[in-house]
Amino acid sequence: MDGIIIRRARESDLSQLIAMFAADDVGGHGDTTDADAYDDYLRAFNMIDASQNEQLFVVERDGDVVGTFQILFNRTLTGRGSLSMIIEAVQTRPDMRGQGIGAQMIGYAIEEAKRRECRLVQLTSNAARTDAHRFYERLGFAKSHAGFKMKFK
Repeated sequence: MDGIIIRRARESDLSQLIAMFAADDVGGHGDTTDADAYDDYLRAFNMIDASQNEQLFVVERDGDVVGTFQILFNRTLTGRGSLSMIIEAVQTRPDMRGQGIGAQMIGYAIEEAKRRECRLVQLTSNAARTDAHRFYERLGFAKSHAGFKMKFK
C-alpha cells in the first residue's frame, strides 16, 4: 500500500491516538478526548516509550496517523524460558478499515517477533469483535485459550 509508514509512536502522535481510542465504541476502555485526561495518556506514553519490553507503533499514511498497535515481550519459565510477544491495542481509524492496514500492522509485529526469536505471538480480542476474530484467523491465529479479566476501575 503506497504512502504507508509503520514507525515508533512519538509524543506528537498522542492526540491522534487518543482520538482513535476514544472513537472506539466497542472496547469499553473509557478513553476520552477530554483535556483533563491528557496527562494520564502522556504519563502512560512516557512509561511505554522508556520500557525495554514494550513498543508502541503508529501507521502513518500521507502524514496522518491511521492505525496503531503495541507489542510487549514476556519471558516465562514455561516453554524452557522462551520469549513471547503479546500484541495489544490494535486500532485502525474507522474510515481506513478494509484497506489492508491491519494486516500490515500484524505482519510487522510478527516479523519483529521472529527477529527477537519469540516462541509465539498472542493477542486477545473483545468477544464482541467477531469481524476482528475472522481477520486474525485469516492471518493464521488460532483460538486456543479462554481469557479472564478482573477490572478495578
